[in-house]
Amino acid sequence: MEGSQASQGSLSWRLSSHPITLLCFLGFRISSLLVYLFGLLFTQNFVLIFIITILLLAADFYYLKNIAGRRLVGLRWWNEVDAQTGDSHWVFESSDPSVKVINATDSRFFWIALYSQPLLWVALAFVAIFSFEFIWLTLVAIALSLTITNTLAFSRCDKFGQASNMAGSAMYSGGIAGNLASGMIGRFFSRG
Repeated sequence: MEGSQASQGSLSWRLSSHPITLLCFLGFRISSLLVYLFGLLFTQNFVLIFIITILLLAADFYYLKNIAGRRLVGLRWWNEVDAQTGDSHWVFESSDPSVKVINATDSRFFWIALYSQPLLWVALAFVAIFSFEFIWLTLVAIALSLTITNTLAFSRCDKFGQASNMAGSAMYSGGIAGNLASGMIGRFFSRG
C-alpha cells in the first residue's frame, strides 16, 4: 500500500487517469515552444514559424480551456458578456470532489505546465532581445497573452472551486442547512 501511495503524484504519464489528454496537453505546450525556438535560432522564415506557432498556441489555448482543464483537474472557465450592459465577466466551474476524484499525477502535471509556460515565454523573450531579433517579440507577446490568460483564469477557478467546496462542506457537515430548513418549516407551520 505504501508503494502505491509513494508513486501517487509522481511525474510519470503512465500514472495518469487520462494519459491521452495529458500527452496532448503537454504536446501542444511543448511543441509551440520548440517551434518558436527552432525558428528563432535556425531559420529566417519568420512568417512560416509565426503561423505554425500561432496555430499551436491557439490549439493549446482551446484544448487547455475546454478539455484538459476539465478532465485533468475538474476545472473549466469561460467568459460571458451581458447583452444588455455589455459587461464581461468570467464564469468558473469546478467538479464536485465527492463525484470526481482528481488524480494527483494529472494535477501535478497540469499545474506545473500551466505556471511554467509563461515563464518559459518570458525567457524566450530575453533570447530574442539578446539575439537582436526584435520582430520575434510580437509572437512572444501573443503567446504571453494567451498563456497568462489561461493561467490567471485557472488559478481563479481553482480558488473559486476551493471556496465553494469549503462553504458547501461547512453548511452540510455543520448542520447549518438542516437547522435553517427545520427553522423555516417550523415557522411556516406555526403561522397557520
